[in-house]
Amino acid sequence: MSAPEIVDSHTHLDFPDFAGELDAVIARARAAGVTRMVTICTRLANEPAVRAIAERFDGVFYAVGTHPMSVAKEPMATVEELERLSRHPKCVGIGESGLDYHYTAESAAAQQESLAVHVEAARRTGLPLIIHARAADADMARILAEEHASGVYDCVMHCYSSGADLARTALDLGFYLSASGIAAFPKADELRAILAAAPVERILVETDAPYLAPPPHRGKRNEPAYTAHTARAIAGLWGLDYAAFAAQTSANFDRLFAKAAAAPGAG
Repeated sequence: MSAPEIVDSHTHLDFPDFAGELDAVIARARAAGVTRMVTICTRLANEPAVRAIAERFDGVFYAVGTHPMSVAKEPMATVEELERLSRHPKCVGIGESGLDYHYTAESAAAQQESLAVHVEAARRTGLPLIIHARAADADMARILAEEHASGVYDCVMHCYSSGADLARTALDLGFYLSASGIAAFPKADELRAILAAAPVERILVETDAPYLAPPPHRGKRNEPAYTAHTARAIAGLWGLDYAAFAAQTSANFDRLFAKAAAAPGAG
């Protein structure tokens, strides 16, 4: 009996951790029921390599953007550049963008400038914005709300591990929360409570591979197949079994990442 299908909404298949192993990694994902995944660009200089992976594998899509921790070291992206890159049939999201004041607070102003560029690109393309937020809850909530008031856009808070207030702001704006392996960690009760308070229709799952592997692989290299471990660990927060939760989060993905849902051979 085949495993229920589920989507890894955020991974980094271009990272050197997977060099020379992508065929095996994708095969293990498919065997686990992870038939679709989005591999995320963190520097626009790497976009060709990210795109090439999506072109190589059925069911693999990608997003374009500059990670907030890379902003100070990279040329500032432009809306026009992101628009141009997003026209590829397998480009389904803008990002990841956002704010990271834990490691790179010194570039906060540049991060906010970059975030505004990515928001406008999401508005113009209709593709969802993929947000990274760390140690920046107040600014993140304020900017997301102000930008949304200036013009609507869709968004997912990737690898959600921030506080309840930012989660409420995001949900009130119609955004989605994505659960990573952190949500399956034994001591993550506070995060699970925040996720459980969200409507299940606004939940995605992801690996953020190669980082944040869930139990029983915690501390090792993460990979898309492990989406299933995280989903099994948290499905009960919404009173669902794994198969129902996999189906629900896949439907949520299709709603948010409509370009991926409409792609030939997307399933």
